[in-house]
Amino acid sequence: MNNHLIAHSTAGKADSTDKLGIEVTSEIASELDLDRSHPTKYAVSVRALCEFTAKQGDLDLRFSPAPSAQEGIAGHGIVTSRRPPHYQTEVSLSGGFRHLLVRGRADGFDPAQNQLEEIKTFRGDLSTMPDNHRQLHWAQVKIYGWLLCQKLGFSSIRLALVYFDIISRKETLLSETYDAGSLKQYFEDKCGCFLGWAEQELAHRASRDRALTSLRFPHSSFRQGQRQLAEAVYKATLHGRCLIAQAPTGIGKTIGTIFPLLKACPEQNLDKVFYLTAKTSGRQLALDALTLIKNNEQALPLRTLELIAREKACEHPDKACHGESCPLASGFYDRLPQARNAALATGTEGMAVLDRSALRAIAREHQVCPYYLSQDLIRWCDVIVGDYNHYFDLSAMLYGLATTNQWRITVLVDEAHNLLERARKMYTAELDQASFRIARRFAPLALKKVLDRLNRCWNELHKNQVHDYQVHAALPDKFITALEQAITTITDYLAKNPTGIDGEGKLQSFYFDALHFSRVSELFDGHSLFDITKDVTKVARITGNREKSVSRNTRANGLLCLRNIIPAVFLAQRFAAAQSTALFSATLTPRHFYSDTLGLPENAAWIDVQSPFTAEQLTVQIVSDISTRYQHRDDSVSPIVDLISRQYKTKPGNYLAFFSSFEYLQKIALSLKTRYPDIPVWEQTRRMEEAEQDQFLARFTLTGQGIGFAVLGGSFAEGIDLPGKRLTGAFIATLGLPQVNPVNEQIKQRMSAIFGAGQDYTYLFPGIQKVVQAAGRVIRTHLDQGVIYLIDDRFTRPDILRLLPDWWKVEQYKTTRGKINLPL
Repeated sequence: MNNHLIAHSTAGKADSTDKLGIEVTSEIASELDLDRSHPTKYAVSVRALCEFTAKQGDLDLRFSPAPSAQEGIAGHGIVTSRRPPHYQTEVSLSGGFRHLLVRGRADGFDPAQNQLEEIKTFRGDLSTMPDNHRQLHWAQVKIYGWLLCQKLGFSSIRLALVYFDIISRKETLLSETYDAGSLKQYFEDKCGCFLGWAEQELAHRASRDRALTSLRFPHSSFRQGQRQLAEAVYKATLHGRCLIAQAPTGIGKTIGTIFPLLKACPEQNLDKVFYLTAKTSGRQLALDALTLIKNNEQALPLRTLELIAREKACEHPDKACHGESCPLASGFYDRLPQARNAALATGTEGMAVLDRSALRAIAREHQVCPYYLSQDLIRWCDVIVGDYNHYFDLSAMLYGLATTNQWRITVLVDEAHNLLERARKMYTAELDQASFRIARRFAPLALKKVLDRLNRCWNELHKNQVHDYQVHAALPDKFITALEQAITTITDYLAKNPTGIDGEGKLQSFYFDALHFSRVSELFDGHSLFDITKDVTKVARITGNREKSVSRNTRANGLLCLRNIIPAVFLAQRFAAAQSTALFSATLTPRHFYSDTLGLPENAAWIDVQSPFTAEQLTVQIVSDISTRYQHRDDSVSPIVDLISRQYKTKPGNYLAFFSSFEYLQKIALSLKTRYPDIPVWEQTRRMEEAEQDQFLARFTLTGQGIGFAVLGGSFAEGIDLPGKRLTGAFIATLGLPQVNPVNEQIKQRMSAIFGAGQDYTYLFPGIQKVVQAAGRVIRTHLDQGVIYLIDDRFTRPDILRLLPDWWKVEQYKTTRGKINLPL
C-alpha cells in the first residue's frame, strides 16, 4: 500500500553540523535543505484503499493460472481496441476526504454510454472466481465511479466489470447504474474506515521522524574507522548517491551503517529502509543492532520487520494454503486487521522488533498465517530486514512494492561481495530433461501430445552434441516454441482443473521451472550463456510377452541452462529505483571488478575505511613451500598436519582451518586425528542445518581449545564473530580459486571478451576475496591478538599480495621442506 506522505517543503538554512556530531561541509550545506518537511496529506491508491477496507474471507493460494503481466496488458489492449474512437483509456482520477488523497487510473470510459469500465483478465471458468475477489473488483470500480462523477459533475453513471478470457478472447460484462449520491456515500464510508488508520500512520511518521532527528548513537563513542564509515553513509544518503564502502571486519559495520541512515531518513523524507543480507547470520546481526538502537531510546517509534522464507514460517507444512485445508488461511482477511494492529503496537511502542519469534507469537494469538502477516506488514513498517532476493530477484517482492507504491527507499547491502554470485543465480534458469521425463509419466492424457513434442525437440538439441558440455551461440527457436506451447497447454489445463496435474507435484514443479526458463529466455543477451550438459544413463526396459526379460539401453538427457554471467544490467535497475544505496563489505577490491559486474551507478562514491587494527595484533605467515593445487594435495597433507599441530602446541587455543573442498578437509582432519589424537577436532559437514551450525560455533568458547575444520567460502568463513580468546588463529590452505572446469572456462572466455581480464574476473578476484573474508574472523576488536597461516606458494606472487589488506604485515614461513616454484 502506498503510504507515501505528500509533503510541503519550507525553505530554511541548513545546520552547520549533521546529527551525528560530524561536520557537514559548506559544500554539502549549500546543496541540501536540511529543514524537515511537514506532511499534511496521506496518499493512498484506489486499489490499496479497497484491499484494506473491502478484502474479506479466506486466504486462498490454490494454484490458479492467472494471466501473466504481459498477457494482462495484451488483454487490456484487445478490449480497448474493440471500443469506439471516443473511448478514453487510463483515465487519471483523484479525490480527497479530509486528509486522505485517493488516486488511481480507471481502465476505460465511454462518454457516449456514460459507462466506466474496470477490465480484469482471466483464464478458465469465471464461475470459480472467489466471491471476495469479485467484491474487491466492485469496490474498485465504485470508487473510480465517484471520483469521475465528482470530476465531471455527473449525477449518475453506469459502472461495468469487464472480464476478458485471454484464451477464448470473449468478454463477460457485468454492469449496473449508480447515482452519484450513493457512490459518494460509498467512497466516504471506505475512506472513513481507512481514516483512523491514516491518522495513525501520519502520527507515527511524524513521531518517527522527530525521534530519528534526535537519535543518539547507542555506544559511548564510535570505534576507530566506524565514525568514518557512518559519516560516509550519512552524506551519501543526503546526496541520494550510491556508496560502496570497504571496511575491515570487526569495526561494527552493521550499526555503523544503520545508525547514520536512520538519522538521514527525516531529511530525505524516506519511507522505508531495506537492509538486505546474504545469510541468516547477517540478518541476525542487523536485528541485534536495531534492537540495541531501540533499547537505547525511550520507546523509539521505529517499526522493524524481519522477512523469512515461506517454508520456515509455515505452521502447517502438511496443509495447502487455502481455507478448506489450513485453519490459518480460513477467515485470514477477517482476522488480519486485529493481528496487524497488535503487530504494529508491538513494533512501535514496545522494545521488540518484529522478528520471526515475535511475529509467530502474534500470528498464533490471532490465528493467522505468520508468513502472510509479514507480507502485509511490509507496507506499514519502517525498516525491513530480508534477503538479497527480496529486492534484487527477477520477481522481487520489495522491489515490486516499492515501485508500485512509489516509496522513497534506501537500500543497505550487507557483505556485498556476495551479491555477484547470488545475483547470477537469480537470473539463471535450468531445465533438467531427466526430471522432465519423470514428470511426463504423471501427466494426464490431455497433456501427452504437447509434452511428447517438447521431448522430441529436446532430444534434437543434444543428439549431435560432440562434447558432454557445450555452449551454443543462440537460443533454439524450435525448442523455445515447443516449450511455450507446453506452458500454454498446461496453463489451460490447470485453469479447468485447479486441483492440480499430478499427485506428487512433479509436473507442476516442471511447469514452474519452464515458466522461469521462458521468462529468462526473453532477457537473453551477451550477459549470459546458453549451455547444454549431456548426460548419458543406462535405462532398464522390460521386453517380451510371456517371459519378461530386461534389456539395458542408453538414454541421453540434456540439462539446459541459461546461465547469467554478468548481472549488471539487471541490478542497475534496482539501484536506480532506490533514493540511495550503500553496499559494504571487508572485501570489495578491486573496484573495477565490482563496478563492471554489479552495474553500479557511474557517480557511485567509494570509500576504503582505514583499519583500526595494527600489524602488531596479527601475525600473517605465508607458507611458501607447500602447494595446495589439486595434483599436489596428497603430498600436502602431512606438512599441513605438522604445521597445525606445531602451532597448536606452541599456543593452545581455538583455531579455524579452511580448505577448498570437503574431500580435502576430511583428508587433513583424519590425518590430524590419527597422528595427534590429543588435539580436539570438529568438522563442518555438507548441508548443515542451522542447529548444527550453532553447535559448531558453540565449541569456540573463551576457555575452549581445538581446531574447527571448515570449507572456504562456506557458513563459517564470513559473517561470524568470535572475538578475544574465542579464536586464536586461522589456517587457510587454499587460494580459494574456483574449480577449473568447462563452465568456468566459458565464463573466463566471456569475461576476457567483455572486460579483457578473464583469469582475474573468473578465478583470482573471487578466490582471494574468500581468503580475506576467512582471515577476517581472527581480529575482531582492538584488543585481539592472532595468527594467520596462508598455505600455498602462490601467496607470494605480487599480484596476489596487492589484493591482501594494507595493514597486514606479511612474512614468509617455511616448513622443513624446500622452497618450490610452481605456476598458477
